[in-house]
Amino acid sequence: MDSATTKQHKYDKAYLRLALSWAKLSQCTRKQVGAIIVKDEIIISDGFNGTPAGFDNCCENEEGLTHWYVLHAEANAILKVAKSTNNCKGATLYLTHSPCRDCSKLVLQSGISRVVYQEAYKDPAGIDFLKNAGVQVLNIAHIDD
Repeated sequence: MDSATTKQHKYDKAYLRLALSWAKLSQCTRKQVGAIIVKDEIIISDGFNGTPAGFDNCCENEEGLTHWYVLHAEANAILKVAKSTNNCKGATLYLTHSPCRDCSKLVLQSGISRVVYQEAYKDPAGIDFLKNAGVQVLNIAHIDD
């Protein structure tokens, strides 16, 4: 790896560690997911999976299934940007888990050009969609090496 690639890889790992820390804020029991959006070397947003504002923070029902209205981490992060004066055009999204089908559409539509994730979601359709749309996708499974 050249020095620029090595530097980017170090930053990618650092931002993924932040996403992992952010995931711990989630009240979900089944899966805690974190997201960080970086543009021009500045963190412009963050998010974790959870219920909409004003709802009880319990993400699962009595059977342990996730409520349909729980927002995914990347959706929360993208929505925060939408409420600000910033935008996601050309940004990198760092995720603890790769995006689902629905979130991949939000990622593409928001203008995010790069996605870096640690763990693969059970359905690879979201990642396949982003790759086919020209979004750069990178999986970094080990961030502590």
